[in-house]
Amino acid sequence: MTPILFVYAKGGPPLEYAVPRIVAHAEVHVLALAPLPRTTESAWLPGCASVTTAPPGEGAELVDLICSHARRVGAEAVLTLSEYAVVAVAHASLRLGLRGAGERVAGARDKRLMRRIWRAAGVPVPGFAEIHDPEDIADAFQTLRPPLLLKAAWSAGSTAHLSVWNEQQAEAAWKTGRSVMEASSAQGYAELHAADQGVSDFLLEEIVTGQAPCWFDGDGWGDYVSVEGIVADGHYHPLCITGRMPTIAPFTERASLAPAALPNALQHRIEEVSRAAVDALGLDTCATHTEIKLGADGAMWLIEAAARFGGVMTTRQVETVFGLDMIGMLVRQLLGREVAYPERMLTEGKGAAGSLVILAVDPEGRPWTEHPAWDFDAVDWPALVAPETRVELVREHSLAPGSPVPPYEEAGGANSMAALCFLTAESAPALLADCGRILAALPYALPAPPAAPQAAGAPAAPTPPSTLSADRSTPGSTA
Repeated sequence: MTPILFVYAKGGPPLEYAVPRIVAHAEVHVLALAPLPRTTESAWLPGCASVTTAPPGEGAELVDLICSHARRVGAEAVLTLSEYAVVAVAHASLRLGLRGAGERVAGARDKRLMRRIWRAAGVPVPGFAEIHDPEDIADAFQTLRPPLLLKAAWSAGSTAHLSVWNEQQAEAAWKTGRSVMEASSAQGYAELHAADQGVSDFLLEEIVTGQAPCWFDGDGWGDYVSVEGIVADGHYHPLCITGRMPTIAPFTERASLAPAALPNALQHRIEEVSRAAVDALGLDTCATHTEIKLGADGAMWLIEAAARFGGVMTTRQVETVFGLDMIGMLVRQLLGREVAYPERMLTEGKGAAGSLVILAVDPEGRPWTEHPAWDFDAVDWPALVAPETRVELVREHSLAPGSPVPPYEEAGGANSMAALCFLTAESAPALLADCGRILAALPYALPAPPAAPQAAGAPAAPTPPSTLSADRSTPGSTA
């Protein structure tokens, strides 16, 4: 089979799902820039022709490493599924004369450049200002309407996102954000091609008001969506839309759901805005994940677009519901083979699938008062979901059993995640309801933390609400 170099870094879909889909079309050689997930290696390692681990370096040194390894294995394409390696892989592909995201890839990674490009192209974006020093913060509050959102320009997973109402809060948040990015970098969750920029570059952005009820059929949906797609030799193919539950303050995602319960006409309006945004970035050949905020009276604003697939289990959600193996499609496109794209973005699928992030926050966004141990097998999942729903642990993105569930920290975003679960259900409304029940019941369903001495007269621990459970008479989910 044709050799392909798969550059592994933190983030992206789990290897136990991704590698078999690459192997179906190519001989896979792995260059690992981060520790590989050993808990699942029995599922992905047998499919790899070779596995090499190497310290990533940065900039030209990292591109040299990727090129050298690609030449050594005779790779005819270089692929990454990680946000943090997208830029380096694009530059390596250019140097090697292979298909890739192209020379304008930074516009799909640096949120400041991305917004400049969109503003020039007339794509709707919130007001923003780049932050390099305290003087920039003062200037931003002269031109933008608070409250504002501080964002790290190269972050992912809502890391280093903080809401601020005045200059003093913004200056404190800027210091906090840089500390969070430094900590994330130490754990491997940071831009690999420009490590210093990844820690220090920020922007302030106006917080636009979303109105999910103006768009969705039914309650409980978040006020933004993502359009998943592929750019093939410069031509954008939007494939489908995935929805969300409401975020946790400031804007941390807690669940991605497919399909999105949107009328077809509204989905196609979103499709056209996504097309304008992706076309403006001038990408060549890559995956795309485009996030769009939905406002009142049909208003939309671009949040961001990435030259990679949606994180964690988005690719599996799309395959489960819409029947599209997006990873396999991208591999074939990178190798110059024929790919069967839908004539137009798919708006209807079969059943529903979702990725549920386990964070120590209740459905209303309040932090848990206690932090039990994480143990997937200790939870009575059939009692929490509808009979047809299935719940599965994503081991690669979950803490080891017995680990304490970490407290949620706003600036840390997804860094506070205890686990990730993959759900399938009969319909999108059923899936949304199941996720809500799980989030409400989980603090009571997990093993209790070690008991602390209780003072005389102290109140007893709360009793879980009796209304949280689904029908207990019929088995539901399976672990």
